[in-house]
Amino acid sequence: MNKKSILLTEFSRKRDGLRMQVYADNAATTKLSETALKAMMPYLTDTFGNASSLYRIGQEAHQGVKAARATVASVLNAAPEEIFFTSGGSEADNWAIKGVAEMMAKKGKKHIITSAFEHHAVLHTVQKLEKQGFEVTYLPVYENGIVHVDDVRDAIRPDTALVTIMYANNEIGTIQPISEIGALCHEKGVLFHTDAVQAVGHVPIDVKAQRIDMLSMSAHKFHGPKGIGALYCRKGLRFPNLIEGGAQESGRRAGTEAVYAMVGMAAALQEANDHLAENAEKLTKLRDRLIDGLLQVEACRLNGDRKQRLPGNVNVSFEGVEGESLLLYLDAEGISASSGSACTSGSLDPSHVLLAIGLPHEVAHGSLRLTLCESNTEEDVDYIVKCVPGIIKRLRDMSPLWERIQKERG
Repeated sequence: MNKKSILLTEFSRKRDGLRMQVYADNAATTKLSETALKAMMPYLTDTFGNASSLYRIGQEAHQGVKAARATVASVLNAAPEEIFFTSGGSEADNWAIKGVAEMMAKKGKKHIITSAFEHHAVLHTVQKLEKQGFEVTYLPVYENGIVHVDDVRDAIRPDTALVTIMYANNEIGTIQPISEIGALCHEKGVLFHTDAVQAVGHVPIDVKAQRIDMLSMSAHKFHGPKGIGALYCRKGLRFPNLIEGGAQESGRRAGTEAVYAMVGMAAALQEANDHLAENAEKLTKLRDRLIDGLLQVEACRLNGDRKQRLPGNVNVSFEGVEGESLLLYLDAEGISASSGSACTSGSLDPSHVLLAIGLPHEVAHGSLRLTLCESNTEEDVDYIVKCVPGIIKRLRDMSPLWERIQKERG
């Protein structure tokens, strides 16, 4: 049995006698809300018909899709016909970026602008386009994890097809100047896409006022079901269809609709939007309480801007600590956390996000992401703050790297 297996066995035994369970990985996924579940159930039982069918049960399902689309559109200040349901945020990112690239290449525009710390759904997509002859500019994000609008302005060229900048970073939670970038792109006649997977349902968004041409979102980030998301695409943009073979999603994404998921997504989004301000106020207080507590640990640093970040996001790094071991020890104490993006949680490489803001490899390896939701409490936060220092001390006592750091500092 290897070291990791031994630790997991030890920790699973310890969990049997836990006093608390704290879920603090809401950036990875959120718990399905009761409101969403209640809305979904009829479409899993009685109203189970195919929404493309003409008989009553099918038309009832169709009305569910129609209402869900209208709700999502309303929250974003979009029109229903500008909302296209997808399987999630990654699909929406791929569709927007590849679709615009194909459309604009016909006009001789093969330059794309993005940031160095985008989600891999964006980065891997533009990297694939580079292999197909596109040129990509990767903007820096600086130590505070925020893109500078002037850098976007300087990067735009006559052959720029698309600017794609995430709304809020999935690891360090920093919120980008989306309105300013949108206005700039509108002024320059360049299409603007934003991966808003972490932002929708947590901060106010108005696609019209912010001059956003395309926006990606995913339901399971705001207490909706997994496997459903949406792409907002401004009316008039006719890039290629994603899936051929049917009339669903205005003929642009064929396939029988997952009506229950669409309805659940809409219900969760409406609920989140209805309580946006009060949730943000509560989470900001919890976030700051957690940050203040963790920064009491020696050689701990906050990653990303202190204020311009999502209400529930805390990302810190501890020198002389390995992130995977830290997560296992936290799990043994009943705390669910992450060291970065859920999509790369199996990777041993340091976070590209933390490297992009200038952290050295050894510090980036010791990162911890704690993301809260409105069901978290001050007791949860205090429990995390109570547990972390002892875990860090235990890991550092076993760490040759920490010993070396201490010697270098005298």
